[in-house]
Amino acid sequence: MKYFLLNYISDKNNKLALGLLTIVFAMLLLAYASVPLYDLFCKVTGFGGTPNITQIESEYVLDKTIEVRFDANVSSDLNWDFYPEEKTYALKIGADYTANYIAKNNSHVPISGTASFNVSPNDAGKYFSKMECFCFNEQSLQPGEQRVMPINFYIDPEIVNDKFIGDLSEITLSYTFYETSDNKNL
Repeated sequence: MKYFLLNYISDKNNKLALGLLTIVFAMLLLAYASVPLYDLFCKVTGFGGTPNITQIESEYVLDKTIEVRFDANVSSDLNWDFYPEEKTYALKIGADYTANYIAKNNSHVPISGTASFNVSPNDAGKYFSKMECFCFNEQSLQPGEQRVMPINFYIDPEIVNDKFIGDLSEITLSYTFYETSDNKNL
């Protein structure tokens, strides 16, 4: 009986240890996967003002217009000028548009940067569809170089069917350029 009781306790402790180890492993796995999963979630749902990225053009154009404002920012460690060619556009919902941003490297060395972006109000992000954008890739500018950086996009006509923002009159697309870490090793 004593032998049986010791084996039973030992088996119970092994099961508990295995269960706790499995939980710790699962938590580590989720911690490493959380950033890409959250990014994927934002891209699919438009959560947090993340615009759609698509290769498909809009299927139809509405007679309704919406004003799109363009905002541009540069982090304090990036010696660039960055601004939209025009700050606002009155656009037909569903029509394809190209807007240009201008970037200029004010330093005496080549610098690379990446742009993060968002749409406000946040709920409008899922209806802001980008087909091409400078923000998809790292951008490198030579000393004194100025470049036009286009974005090709449309506002999905389904926005008018959204009960929360269907009557929205203005959307803001905002970019912030950051210097890439590769530059800091030069």
